[in-house]
Amino acid sequence: MDITTLRSFVAVAELRGVTRAAAHLNLTQSAVSMQLKRLEDLLGLALFDRSARRIALTQNGEQMLSYARRMVQLNDEVMMRLTDQAFEGEVILGAPHDIVYPVIPQVLKSFNVAFPRVKVTLRSSSTVELHDALDHGQVDLILTTESAPRPGGETLAHVPLRWAGAKGGQSWRLRPLRLAFCTKCAFRPQAIRALDAAGIDWEMTVDSNDDRSVEALISADLAIGALLEGSIPPHQEAVPHGGSLPDLGVQQINMYAPGVDRGGIIDELRQSLRKAFAAKPDDLRLTG
Repeated sequence: MDITTLRSFVAVAELRGVTRAAAHLNLTQSAVSMQLKRLEDLLGLALFDRSARRIALTQNGEQMLSYARRMVQLNDEVMMRLTDQAFEGEVILGAPHDIVYPVIPQVLKSFNVAFPRVKVTLRSSSTVELHDALDHGQVDLILTTESAPRPGGETLAHVPLRWAGAKGGQSWRLRPLRLAFCTKCAFRPQAIRALDAAGIDWEMTVDSNDDRSVEALISADLAIGALLEGSIPPHQEAVPHGGSLPDLGVQQINMYAPGVDRGGIIDELRQSLRKAFAAKPDDLRLTG
């Protein structure tokens, strides 16, 4: 079905007249009338009741109007997304590595389908570094893991923070407790405060910004760390400490973006992220 013909049909039905529809579409009355006849001939149905003084839809016409509106709307949406200069360019999204899966790949995949002319680059770093990158204009949108949002932040989910150690490991029983955290890990100060409040001696076994080094130490049962529930890798587990270690509380997954949006691209990605996290339960499990 020709979209121009469908658009004429919708205009005549909504404006209740060929003359008004023709003026609205910037077409001649004869052109609009020919398009309506072509549509009726194609369907083999009468869409308008012409017995009355004013044009009215038949029962088939009312049903067709519902379909025609949706087809015209979908056509216009496709044309806008694929040809509108506003929806092209590049967006840089930043996120800590432990909240990348599985939500963000799903968002990027669907976003690429909806906006194929927009390139989305993913930057994985610590929450501290991502805030700094946003402040300096190096990223366009960031997700963070924090106990509370900073001004301008929007909370998308709440996730419990757990002590993590090697599967079947025993290092969590040692005193002083051996810890492994990246230098700028957002969970590091929270874990240290919890241990100090509980009167548990501890020592830091790694001084690095390399996530792999931290993961290796923990997996080798040489230390423990803290990870979001659901983001603990298969070769590690939540420490079964039975209350001998302090509770680490709940972390928030927060979203930040600059106040000025370039042509609506960033806002479209924000809406996609909102929908993706809203589809999960409040105690979001990020993997598995």
